[in-house]
Amino acid sequence: MINFKEAVLTHLKAKEVNGLKKVLNEANALDIINIMDEMSNEEIALSYRLLNKDLALEVFEGLDLHDQQMLIKVLTEKDAIDVFKELAPDDRVKLLDELPAGVAKRMLGSLNKEDREDVNLLMGFEPETAGRLMTPEYVRLSKEWTASQALEKLKKIAKEKETIYTLFVTDESRKLEGVISLRDLFIADEQDQIVDIMDSNVASFHTGTDQEEVATSLHTLNLLAVPIVDKEDRLVGMITFDDAMDILQDEATEDILAGAGLVGGDVTSSETTRSATLIEGSYLKIWKARLPFLVITLAAGFLAAGVIGTFEETLESVAIVAVFIPVIMDMGGTIGTQSSTIFTRGLLLGHIKTTSIWKHIVKEVGVGLSLGAIAGTVTGVIAYMLHGIMGLSIALALSLMMTMTLAAFLGFVIPYVLIKLKLDQATGTGPLITSIKDITGLTIYFLLVSWLLGHLIY
Repeated sequence: MINFKEAVLTHLKAKEVNGLKKVLNEANALDIINIMDEMSNEEIALSYRLLNKDLALEVFEGLDLHDQQMLIKVLTEKDAIDVFKELAPDDRVKLLDELPAGVAKRMLGSLNKEDREDVNLLMGFEPETAGRLMTPEYVRLSKEWTASQALEKLKKIAKEKETIYTLFVTDESRKLEGVISLRDLFIADEQDQIVDIMDSNVASFHTGTDQEEVATSLHTLNLLAVPIVDKEDRLVGMITFDDAMDILQDEATEDILAGAGLVGGDVTSSETTRSATLIEGSYLKIWKARLPFLVITLAAGFLAAGVIGTFEETLESVAIVAVFIPVIMDMGGTIGTQSSTIFTRGLLLGHIKTTSIWKHIVKEVGVGLSLGAIAGTVTGVIAYMLHGIMGLSIALALSLMMTMTLAAFLGFVIPYVLIKLKLDQATGTGPLITSIKDITGLTIYFLLVSWLLGHLIY
């Protein structure tokens, strides 16, 4: 029996629109989202247009911001507005942050006055704060009500709210007084007052609190939602468990890179845009991102050639010196690549803290020095066994040790500096490490060869 993935890809390849529509609308949203990861933008857009309204909204909410942004651009304005209107206020804000100004203005203008005020409220808070990520669609109860009155209200407003599983109790001025779960409300006697059912020990957060702190606390306390209050402790919104999970996932890259000074706003979206441009962008955009660093590498290549030319006499007198140039360059390049990869992965996973960056750099320099000493010793011994030139062997061993140490240092420092300067470390790190390492490595090698061959007997 053919499975869902095979069915979708088969229909796409054969351009059987009716068959594709039937298969997609019989599937669940998660399966569709997962299969879209393997589709091109054009295939995602086609598949999305074939979904029924409710399923389309569920799929849209599960897509990443890059795919959401792409869909808004390719859908008709009416379809795009219909999707946008159905989103929760906090999801609208996330999407508006990514859309071009003109498109965002049209999307915002399509909302009714109440929804527009909700969006404007959230956009008034600083990015990556609880106020920016909260939803104002919460349920507020009075402690004077009975359980029966509260349940009656829930029946009337449930469809308008993002969640009704966590209910908040306030006074007339919206001052937070307690919280009650839907379960506790449901099992209470009809005449029990809310004040007797609610938990007055409420964990709340202010609108300016960092989103990661809120998400972490919600996860730690195992809550479905937490209330967000303003400076006067008035209830203005809540952050739900699913929002918290999204935040924690985003923060794995966002806060770490933001702490490194990548950008002041939404780091994840910035990195997503860069990645999408380098993979899916036009040749012109890719050239713009990559060519400058390649020009630097080309210029460095000419400088390296100049270094070799400066020591032409040494090469002429001891031709075997040239044989080991690739060894110096390749070993330095390899350890530089290892170090930069380790740095990037460690930074993203939180194993490297930018607050103690020099501790990590010193550790990596030590690793580079130790590996360089091992590689240099082995290479020097082999070179002596092959050619019997003591001065050359020592020069080779010391050059490898110093070049590999320098490359390890550069592997951590260069991507860190590029991030600090708000430049793309993905395209810049390799060329810069190669350029600096080649010039310095060759200079060290030839200086040591010239000096040692002139002072040691071989």
